[in-house]
Amino acid sequence: MTPKNTICLWYDGTALEAAQFYAQTFPDSAVGTVLRAPADYPSGKKGDVLTVEFTVAGVPCMGLNGGPAFKHSEAFSFQQITPRAVIAAIADPDPAAARRAFEAMMEMTKLDIAAIEAALRG
Repeated sequence: MTPKNTICLWYDGTALEAAQFYAQTFPDSAVGTVLRAPADYPSGKKGDVLTVEFTVAGVPCMGLNGGPAFKHSEAFSFQQITPRAVIAAIADPDPAAARRAFEAMMEMTKLDIAAIEAALRG
């Protein structure tokens, strides 16, 4: 059966370390894609880990370095849907384009895909 949901766990800067720990501890577990900030932002620097995709015992998870607002606990939440255009823009192989798209997105209260894509194009 293909999972329909991804468990999203909130961390204060330790998502990658947590994912690596789970991958070493549990069978059928691995660290997947690590998404890093393409530019500096209000609470972090270019290159900081934003999200980490990983599996724990075959269950898809995402670690989100969301900051200190919520403390990690045994509770979990289901990941909200992220538009593919957003992921593609901030993971663009052109670092300047990814930075422009990321900076545009960081100014938004509500995602505006057209504005993100325009920033990506320059």
